[in-house]
Amino acid sequence: MQKTEAQPDPPEWGAPAVALPTSRALLHERVPNQREVAQPDDQLGSGAGRSDLEVAAAPSGPRFLISDLLAELEAYLPRDQVSEVYRAYLFGAEAHQGQARQSGEPYIYHPIAVARILAEMRMDYQGLMAAILHDVIEDTATGKEQLADRFGEAVAELVDGVSKLTQIDFPSRAEAQAASFRKMMLAMTRDIRVILIKLADRLHNMRTLDAMMPAKRRRISRETLEIYAPIANRLGINRIRVDLEELGFRHHWPWRHAVLSHTIKAKRQGQREMVKRVEQTLRARLDAEGIEAEVSGREKHLYSIYRKMREKGRAFDELVDVFGFRVVVDRVDTCYRVLGQVHDLYKPVPGRFKDYIAIPKSNGYQSLHTGLVGPQGVPIEIQIRTADMHRLAESGIAAHWMYKSAGEGSGPQAAAKDWLQGLIEVQRESGDSQEFLEHVKVDLFPDEVYVFTPKGRIMVLPMGATVVDFAYAIHSDVGNTCVAARIDRRLASLRTALRSGQTVEIITAPGAKPNAAWLNFVVTGKARASIRSYLKNLQNREAEALGQRMLSAELAALGVTLEDIGEPRILAHALECGLADSARLFSEIGLGNRMPMLIARRLAGPSETVPAAEAAGAETEPQQSEPTGRARRLAIRGTEGMVVHFARCCRPIPGDPIAGLFNPGKGIVIHRSECRNLGDFHSKRDKWIDVEWSEDPQAEFPTEIRVDVGNRRGALATIATAIAEQGSNIENVHSRDKDGMTTTLDFLINVTGRRHLAEIMRRLRQIPSVTRIIRLSNAGRLREGISKR
Repeated sequence: MQKTEAQPDPPEWGAPAVALPTSRALLHERVPNQREVAQPDDQLGSGAGRSDLEVAAAPSGPRFLISDLLAELEAYLPRDQVSEVYRAYLFGAEAHQGQARQSGEPYIYHPIAVARILAEMRMDYQGLMAAILHDVIEDTATGKEQLADRFGEAVAELVDGVSKLTQIDFPSRAEAQAASFRKMMLAMTRDIRVILIKLADRLHNMRTLDAMMPAKRRRISRETLEIYAPIANRLGINRIRVDLEELGFRHHWPWRHAVLSHTIKAKRQGQREMVKRVEQTLRARLDAEGIEAEVSGREKHLYSIYRKMREKGRAFDELVDVFGFRVVVDRVDTCYRVLGQVHDLYKPVPGRFKDYIAIPKSNGYQSLHTGLVGPQGVPIEIQIRTADMHRLAESGIAAHWMYKSAGEGSGPQAAAKDWLQGLIEVQRESGDSQEFLEHVKVDLFPDEVYVFTPKGRIMVLPMGATVVDFAYAIHSDVGNTCVAARIDRRLASLRTALRSGQTVEIITAPGAKPNAAWLNFVVTGKARASIRSYLKNLQNREAEALGQRMLSAELAALGVTLEDIGEPRILAHALECGLADSARLFSEIGLGNRMPMLIARRLAGPSETVPAAEAAGAETEPQQSEPTGRARRLAIRGTEGMVVHFARCCRPIPGDPIAGLFNPGKGIVIHRSECRNLGDFHSKRDKWIDVEWSEDPQAEFPTEIRVDVGNRRGALATIATAIAEQGSNIENVHSRDKDGMTTTLDFLINVTGRRHLAEIMRRLRQIPSVTRIIRLSNAGRLREGISKR
């Protein structure tokens, strides 16, 4: 089959074009036919079964053969478990019979390849069976129940966990992908093997991506770089992370990959002797000190170098530590002895030492990192770790299966457990699948800061995390009630970004609550999800209270009260409308999704019925005549919260005649009655509600005034002082020159009502340099002013 090669993107660095490498392996295994597969007694338990297996997998090439896989499994699994894996293969081969991949290869090659990747991690037999069967639910007529009957509930759950949601129609590809991702991540919180199977699946797909069209390659590789490689990093599986990043980089940016690869190869030729000399020098020094160690040179991976270039805005020649070395010893204390020796050999670079042994990374990674000035002034980096740390660094959570010594309490295991627990909390707080995906992607951070609680507990947060992120990392209740912080015993604001080594103490207040503005600066998924969840619940509570008041007003016009109607009747109507309870009905009214007038008529009695369409939420005017009573106007206090909004176009304040317009899903928007944006609202009775100001509003309201003042020094300060003396706060001010002699100042100030505004304007009129004062809307259409001559 003719391979489809990616077209290089246009040159960005001015380097010559380089031929792009390819990585797709050509597979040549024959799939067993129907007769070979369908024999249920074709098991591996006897010599006859093994010979049948060899017939079923008759190889014409050495790679990804089922016989090779089973031979590898026999090195660490009991024979009866290997037999179960083979049984899963027979079932999978039959289920995928006649299916082919984009490359033209029989589809069964892919599941076998996925199982081979997991076998390298020493995955257990159930995980291997699920790997071979991982596409049968999604791509064949096989159901989860059928798999459970044949292979047990555990295998069926694993296969279902990695299967996409194909039975549900979604409005867009993005929503479908987000929903499938959420399903997979929740399955992962129950069984970590789900994500290991998915990572192996993605790795083989990336290795065979050349068969795809360029656009699809770029989409899949971008998803790999944004989601799956960071997940592998979060679980500490370095070997899979590196492969995913390198393949993702090559397919998403083929030209950049080729140019950078060419540049590094050229650099490597010139530094080969230097690398050899550093290795020899390190070995000689450690041997002289009686330290047994394994020393090896290592090169930074292409994607790691590229990411640094982008993040720091540097050219390749400006990067340091492109060349690295690793020293592996037997004991932790020896790591620090080696550190002293290498610092004696080469000059340390200030700020380039990191002790991940004392403070491990969030994925459990441990090592000492130190940046040094090597021979000929070439920057180098040396990593120092124990053999156990090295195994865990490469395998992460997969070390649970690979090494018996890596138990549940190992670094990656404990780190993964904490992360999964955090995912459960984020999922609980997230509104929908796309929001959940956004939060998870935010938390898959590559760079971290390490800060301390007052009691010395270490908290690991993403780079750029703020005080609010720290508060939510401690507990949701702490985040919801935080008002300030002390960083190293000094007061700090909530939006302060944290740095490693700081000690942070959160100050809370019982009446405090999250602010929507926090979403503009928090960075962790948990903080964002918790804030959004709180605000949504708060909005629902406020909508419920407002909706109950609105319905009471409409019922009063009909001569009845909510108490007269009774809870059972209200609940029955809510259920007719498809709502869970009466509280949800009130919320729908408060959010503007249902008309209180129509619901009031329905509840008032048989004589006041409305069309059946209203029960389904239709907002149509009933055909009956208007009731004789008039609904009591809804009193606006200013404390209704997120369900009553004050229009910015006219900025109403107490004392202004007002009208309320329904904004479905958000509540009521209050306008001044003369606002031109209202149009002929009286003709649309179902779109507005009678409102009035309460006798004693409990809030301050923003309004705008324009002041023309003569150009003189200190004029702005004089006006600002006068406004403050009248008990008003200035939220914003904008100035512009009018005619060379006069400056126009637009103030956004907070007032309690028209009387308060009049007092401020009278006070400003007393300032000699003020020539004109007007109140205006944002568009400048509504004006009340006083001019001075």
